[in-house]
Amino acid sequence: MTEGPTRTDFDQYMIPTYAPASFIPVKGKGSVIVDQQGKEYIDFAGGIAVNALGHANEKLKQALNEQAESLWHIGNGYTNEPVLKLAKQLVESTFADKAFFCNSGAEANEAALKLARKYGHDNHGAAKNEIVAFTNAFHGRTLFTVSAGGQPKYSQDFAPLPGGIKHVGFNDLEAAKAVIGANTCAVIVEPIQGEGGVVPADRAFLQGLRDLCDQHDALLIFDEVQTGVGRTGQLYAYMHYAVQPDVLCTAKALGGGFPIGAVLTTDKFASTLSVGTHGTTYGGNPLAAAVGNAVLTEINQPVFLQGVQDRHNLYVSRLNEINEKFELFKEIRGLGLLIGCELTAEHSGQAKLISNLAAQQGVIFLIAGPDVIRFAPALNIPEQDIETGLARFTAALEIYLRKE
Repeated sequence: MTEGPTRTDFDQYMIPTYAPASFIPVKGKGSVIVDQQGKEYIDFAGGIAVNALGHANEKLKQALNEQAESLWHIGNGYTNEPVLKLAKQLVESTFADKAFFCNSGAEANEAALKLARKYGHDNHGAAKNEIVAFTNAFHGRTLFTVSAGGQPKYSQDFAPLPGGIKHVGFNDLEAAKAVIGANTCAVIVEPIQGEGGVVPADRAFLQGLRDLCDQHDALLIFDEVQTGVGRTGQLYAYMHYAVQPDVLCTAKALGGGFPIGAVLTTDKFASTLSVGTHGTTYGGNPLAAAVGNAVLTEINQPVFLQGVQDRHNLYVSRLNEINEKFELFKEIRGLGLLIGCELTAEHSGQAKLISNLAAQQGVIFLIAGPDVIRFAPALNIPEQDIETGLARFTAALEIYLRKE
C-alpha cells in the first residue's frame, strides 16, 4: 500500500472543477494502472484518448530522458531541433505544408479559428467573420472554443460569449447549406463527435462541407484532437473519408501523455499568421516535441495502424456478444479504437453508474454524455487486456442489472 495524499486532500486543496474517482492511481504500465491500495485496473480510457502507447512506454521514456539531458525549454525567439523534426514528420505524413505548435487541443482550435477570422478579414473584409459549427460538438474550454462547441451546458454560465458563431445539426448538410454563405470564414467540424456521443460524420456530409467552403472561400477546419494520431486506424480520420480539410487541429495522442497540440495547414493559409499575430510560450517545447516525434514514429506505420483495426474488430465482436446477452445497447459505433456504446432508452442516463460499477470490478473507461459508454484505450493494448477488461465489464453489467 502506498502512503500519500488522499481523496480528502482533493476536497481540501483543489478548486472543485472535477469530481474524480475515489481511488488514486499511482502507477501504470501498458494498459494496466495500479491505485494506492495496490488494486489493478485495465485502462480502456487512455487518459481520454491521450495515452496512445499506454503507460510508461519505453520508447517515449527514452525520448523524454534523452531530451531532458540536453534542452528543456528555449522559447519561440529561437527554434529547436525536435520541433523542426516533428513539423517535418507531420507535414510529410499529411496534406499539410506548415505546422504551428501549442500545448492542447483547445489552444489548437483557438489558433485555427483566429487564423480563419484573420484570413477572412485580410482577403474579404471585416464582414467575413462568421463561423459555422455543429450541435453536440466539443472544441475545448477556452471562451472562444467553448462557444464554438455545440453543447450549451459548457458555455451558458460564461456569457456574454463571442459572437458570429452559428450552430446547425451534425450530419445535416441541408441545414449547413442554409447558413454557409459569403460572410462565412470557417466551418469547424469533428470527423467523429467524441464528447458528443462517438458519432461518425457521413462522408457525403463532410464532402458537402468541403464543396461549400470552396464555393465561399471559407476554411474547412477538422478538429481531430480526439480522432488523430492513429485513433481511427488511419493516422488522421480525414484519410478515411478522402476529404481534405484546410486546417487540421491535433493534440491528445500526439504527445502520448506529454502535453502538446498542433495546427496543420497549407501554404495558402499559413502565411495569414505572420510574425507577431499569434504565439505561445510553451508551444514547440523541445521536451514535448521529442516525445511527439517518438509517438509518430511508432504509430505511423502500416502494421501498427492495421493493429488498431484488428483491435477494433475484437472489441466490436465481444461487445456484440455482450449485447446479445444483456440487450443494453441501442448501437455500437465508432472507428478504430474510439468506440461508443449507446444505451437503450430503458437504461438512459445510466452510463456513469455503469462506469462506477466497472471501476469496482477493475476496469475503467469513459462516458460521452449520460447515455454513451466510450472506449479509447491505448492503440497497442494487448488483446489479453481487452479480453480481461471486457470480462470485468461484463461482471459490472451483471451487478448493474441485478440492482435494476
